[in-house]
Amino acid sequence: MARPKIPRKSTAVDMTAMCDVAFLLLSFFILTAQFKPSEAVPVTTPNSVANKIAPQKDVVMISLNKDGHVFLSTGDGADDRDKKREILKSLNSSKSLGLTDDDIEKLVKAPFLGVPLAQLNQQAKLKTEQMTSETLPGIPCKDTTNNEMIDWMRAVADVYQGGHPPNLLLKGDNVAKYPYFKNILSAFKKNEFFKFQMVTSPENVPQGTELWKNNMKGKKGEE
Repeated sequence: MARPKIPRKSTAVDMTAMCDVAFLLLSFFILTAQFKPSEAVPVTTPNSVANKIAPQKDVVMISLNKDGHVFLSTGDGADDRDKKREILKSLNSSKSLGLTDDDIEKLVKAPFLGVPLAQLNQQAKLKTEQMTSETLPGIPCKDTTNNEMIDWMRAVADVYQGGHPPNLLLKGDNVAKYPYFKNILSAFKKNEFFKFQMVTSPENVPQGTELWKNNMKGKKGEE
């Protein structure tokens, strides 16, 4: 007697539930993702093989764009904003700028400071979206006779006196002219700031170089 043949049926898997889960996960990541904010002062930094991470606290950054305009900014933390407020108060007092408390608070919230000292009250009246490196003239730093970076660094030194020194960062554009760098460094030296970090774009160390060999030795030592 022949065995009855069992009809073969294709195996079907219901993917509806998996699609729902995938869609929910995708929605979650899209809604919770934090996009990188655009730079307040666009600067094309030179490349380097350094892998040191820039500090995030007690930061005073000096940015120099391709047009030679100089801007000053601080960190976004509460302590950094307090320091920024004290720097502005120090300049307001020493230079008799006539800034009101409301002006100072608006400048504390500004993404950066980039006008001559006499025009700080005008920057305080601008909206945040109006404060760009293209609309603001920058802090005067073109020559030794009119280098207001010296005044800014003096105020920074007064505020940080007796405590932890600020983490000075210098972020210069790759095509900015050297005299502007020189005048910024002169402002540092005149206020006894002899240590600062250059902000660069990191790149891989070329294989076979001495630095590459030293890094490889360090990795083997850690293992």
